[in-house]
Amino acid sequence: MPKNYVIVGASSGIGAELASQLVNEGHQVLGLSRSVSSAGDHEVYDVTESGEIQSLPESIDGFIYCPGTISLKPFRSMKMEQFREEMEINFFGAVKTLKQCLKGLKKANQPSVVFFSTVAVQQGMPFHSSISSAKAALEGLTRSLAAEFAPKIRVNCIAPSLVDTPLASSILNSDDRKEASAKRHPLKRVGEAKDIAAMCKFLMSEEASWITGQVIGVDGGMSRLRV
Repeated sequence: MPKNYVIVGASSGIGAELASQLVNEGHQVLGLSRSVSSAGDHEVYDVTESGEIQSLPESIDGFIYCPGTISLKPFRSMKMEQFREEMEINFFGAVKTLKQCLKGLKKANQPSVVFFSTVAVQQGMPFHSSISSAKAALEGLTRSLAAEFAPKIRVNCIAPSLVDTPLASSILNSDDRKEASAKRHPLKRVGEAKDIAAMCKFLMSEEASWITGQVIGVDGGMSRLRV
């Protein structure tokens, strides 16, 4: 049975991959981004600076918030404005858009919310102070909302390691850098958008109906293994 999904950050990377897979399976996807574009087989509509969403479906089966940032700098050189910007994109943006979708989620049968964190929250890494802080706030929101919304709405979070998407292009901009990044992971490769989209689809499915309040690492073993 076709379902309605709202994906924030659907113009590229993981969000675009997920949207394409859902559309190809016959579902309805409202893709949102900070810029209007066409991403393959689905349209992506603009979210205004205030976070206002236009034309939401009456019933929403899944809400997925994909936006992220990669700003790797020493703490001493990070300005307060940069910390605020990271929080605005990664945390407050999720809060603003989810609030607008909550009414629709409550009308659906077994609705699900999925956020995206980073392996750097649990695995301390240098130069990640701003992004780790912002995503840690999102992990806290995940657990709190999962408790508050139970049993009606499930809320989970995926914490990937480095994924080969446009967001990571400045880090994976050569074969040598890709190889070096791959070697840091126990599974010896960098993640792909389809790896993360697969977990997200599972968390939104009926097969995951007894899973909520979890932060799940999809990270090539980075957060737990030393090999």
